[in-house]
Amino acid sequence: MSVFERNRKDLEDLCKRRFVFRQGSEIYGGVSGFFTYGPPGCALKTNIIQQWRNHFVIEEALMEIEDTYIMPRPVLKASGHVDRFSDFLVRDVKDEKKFFRADKLLEDVMDAKLNEKGITEAVKKEYTAVRNQADAYSQEELYDVFKKYAIKSPDNGNDLTEPEPFNLMFPVPIGPAGLIQGFLRPETAQGIFLNYKFCLEQNANRLPFGCAQIGKSFRNEIAPRAGLTRQREFTQAEIEYFVKPTDKRHPKFAGIKKTKLLLFSSDRQLKAEPHEEVTIGDAVSSGMVNNETLGYFMVRTFTFLTSIGIRPEHCRFRQHLPTEMAHYACDCWDAEIETCYGWLECVGIADRACFDLNAHAEAAKVDLAYREALETPIEREVTEITKAAGIAVMKDFKKAGRLVKEWLEKLSSEDLRALNEEVNKSGQATRNCSLSDGSSGDYTFLPNHVVCQTKKEKQTTTTFMPGVVEPSFGIDRILFSVLEHAYYARPKEEGDGDKQTRGVLAFSATVAPYKLTILPQDQRIARENKYEDLKDLIRKRIAALGHSSTVDDSAATLGKRYARNDELGIPFACTVDFDSLKDECVTLRERDSMRQVRLKADKVGGLLHDLCTARKSWQDVLAMYPS
Repeated sequence: MSVFERNRKDLEDLCKRRFVFRQGSEIYGGVSGFFTYGPPGCALKTNIIQQWRNHFVIEEALMEIEDTYIMPRPVLKASGHVDRFSDFLVRDVKDEKKFFRADKLLEDVMDAKLNEKGITEAVKKEYTAVRNQADAYSQEELYDVFKKYAIKSPDNGNDLTEPEPFNLMFPVPIGPAGLIQGFLRPETAQGIFLNYKFCLEQNANRLPFGCAQIGKSFRNEIAPRAGLTRQREFTQAEIEYFVKPTDKRHPKFAGIKKTKLLLFSSDRQLKAEPHEEVTIGDAVSSGMVNNETLGYFMVRTFTFLTSIGIRPEHCRFRQHLPTEMAHYACDCWDAEIETCYGWLECVGIADRACFDLNAHAEAAKVDLAYREALETPIEREVTEITKAAGIAVMKDFKKAGRLVKEWLEKLSSEDLRALNEEVNKSGQATRNCSLSDGSSGDYTFLPNHVVCQTKKEKQTTTTFMPGVVEPSFGIDRILFSVLEHAYYARPKEEGDGDKQTRGVLAFSATVAPYKLTILPQDQRIARENKYEDLKDLIRKRIAALGHSSTVDDSAATLGKRYARNDELGIPFACTVDFDSLKDECVTLRERDSMRQVRLKADKVGGLLHDLCTARKSWQDVLAMYPS
């Protein structure tokens, strides 16, 4: 049993008791997959998002946008979500109101089989390989696997139906009559693709560049469970980094190529072998990771996760299996964090090629191609229909004439020459033409329709559709992982009552919900005017520097108040005692070491700011001030 599994119950109790998060609409019984963040949880989430912005948007000079939560159907039809954004579910044959997400049920069954006593290494490898591929199986493959292992309903042992696809989007009628069909967006990425053209203009039409968006996404999960890790309404932070498809080098890659990551390649998964530690430079040069830009964002993702408190030894990158990867993708890796639920996918980093831009360009009839100036112009022969041929097409094809003429003019020189040769050889030729108004049909061309002329022209630009590397972050899953990695139990101290241990959330100062708590030594001090002056001085200076603080002047002992603020993850505590009323010096305590220093009250704000922004460490503070 992992340390995260051992701590699970205590951490859940802490989160509920201190209102880090709770079930949404809990007083009405709640609905699965919806959660409300309380004050400490909301502050923690805000700080994680701000650190994400600092780490990516600011340091990588990304362009951030905010698009709509509701999207019209044509957008999501073009992106493939209307037709393919589905998970497979299976139903209890005797009670169709009971259903299960097929891949998750398969994972649970394989986990149970792996825990059976006396299984051989060969069988263990088989179960592990099946579990690793659970969400990569097709509908038919899933059915075969369910039959092979005789998987039944976990509730009552009944037989299950064949897997069936279930679309995960929430439909939303738009307008009073609901005549416009829309959906709550299933991801933030599509909003970036829709506005790529305008962001490119703002970037002075230069590649590469990146766009970011943070916001809510919505997925009608089949059977949400496991708390914050599977929600129907959740926060995403996504980056679309647009590159030249033939040049995916990254200018900063040389600076990070020696970084070691835990990599779980598709080859090792299929062989049921464990992940391995590899430098990202070796992974890219060997072809395990497809390109430098993908590798660069894998490293940047790792440094972000560790900066907010994820333990490096419990963070790995798993490559998508060939059967799991979208047909258009070049390579995909998931950043997985070990939690009480095992390895949890928290970030997806995918090379999506140019699929999305091509799809929206075709559906919206908008040119999204990138035009790059050539250093040396190229002289080439261009074949096109003559003016007389264009007039003949317009006349003979009547209402469709203009559209058919446009279709001919868009043909490549090679295709036009091939059509011309076929017509001249056979007297006519038929082509299926997809016209610019969305219609299509067969049109027969005669010799006077395809009279061509060839001329030489200088090509000063080249045109291509940019490729995209997409890091996609599940903020709620990352927050959950931060909670698990931050929690530990401290041995009982005097004043803790019957408790054998007391929980501590060891958040980094960067993301801690509150940076400082101010404590009077006891109730007598809290009644002094001088205490109020010192408290106000400290709080105002801290607030002016952008940090949050709390005050705990309850009647509990000082030790108990330290303990309950450690439980909330507050990294520093400032105690005002009787001497403070005379010399205006206070005690500053660090949460994890519990060591304390003495300093002037008016120095607390600046020192806290240096600690929270990593300008100084606690060891620096111990060297500067008396214990």
